[in-house]
Amino acid sequence: MPYKEKEIEKRYYTIGEVADELGVATSLIRFWETEFDIISPKKNRKGNRQFTKDDIKKIKLIYHLVKVKGYTLHGARDFIKSDINAATTKIEMIESLKNIRQFLSDIKDSIQKS
Repeated sequence: MPYKEKEIEKRYYTIGEVADELGVATSLIRFWETEFDIISPKKNRKGNRQFTKDDIKKIKLIYHLVKVKGYTLHGARDFIKSDINAATTKIEMIESLKNIRQFLSDIKDSIQKS
């Protein structure tokens, strides 16, 4: 059986990586950190933010509510306070469906090229 290299999973992400993933400015993430108490990244000795996957999920939730759904910051805070688990599950489902759509689109493209 051939040796299969195990992929190294990252534990912490920089604010720049998170901003790039969402396509927003780092300043927006810093702003949301002050506005939403669910975002509390760890900071290293230099004071640089270190985001976990859980932090990124929460930021994606805020992004979805504010940028996609058009909630005000106050409305998004209220929505999160009412049921963060349901909101997070909904966002994860949307992400999963987007990935499935992309996968199917890639298959369609590869079939058409054949």
